[in-house]
Formats: sequence, C-alpha cells, structure tokens
Amino acid sequence: MTQQPAVYILASKRNGTLYTGVTSDLIKRIWEHKNDLVAGFTKRHRVHTLVWYELHADMISAIEREKNIKEWKREWKLNLIEKNNPDWRDLYDEII
Repeated sequence: MTQQPAVYILASKRNGTLYTGVTSDLIKRIWEHKNDLVAGFTKRHRVHTLVWYELHADMISAIEREKNIKEWKREWKLNLIEKNNPDWRDLYDEII
C-alpha cells in the first residue's frame, strides 16, 4: 500500500475503547500505535487493533470524514465497524 490519506478506527478489544484518527501513511501510523510510539490516548488505553479504515483521494476529504466520525454516537461507530468487520479482526496484516 502506497502512502494515501486514510481515516481509521482502532479498538482496545471487541466493543472496547475506540479511537478515530487520520493519516497520510496508514501502515506507518498503525505500526506506531501498535508499538506505543504515539504518546497519549491510544498508549494510555491500549488501543492498538485496527478494526476499520477508509482510503481517501486527498487529505482534505480524509480530515473532514474523521471529524464527522468523531462526532458520531458510539452506536454508529460500532455499526460501521461491524458492517465490514463483524469479527473485529485486526486488519493491520491485510494492509502491510
């Protein structure tokens, strides 16, 4: 996967703590989360499992989508994850 803007959701476990983020390099950013190189929320709450992501043509649309998702109710985020990843698999291996 080449560098491309993406929005992603990480989870601590199935139905656990969620984190929504945006990046221009999904592989690198998720690796950083998994290895606790990102100080803050994901490190403190052990949120390391990539459960959903969406690629975008440009950063502007990716940032807009991230902001929208962050405003969603938790139930909507869970539905988004379960629509394409009902088993809450870690999708990281699929993108590397």
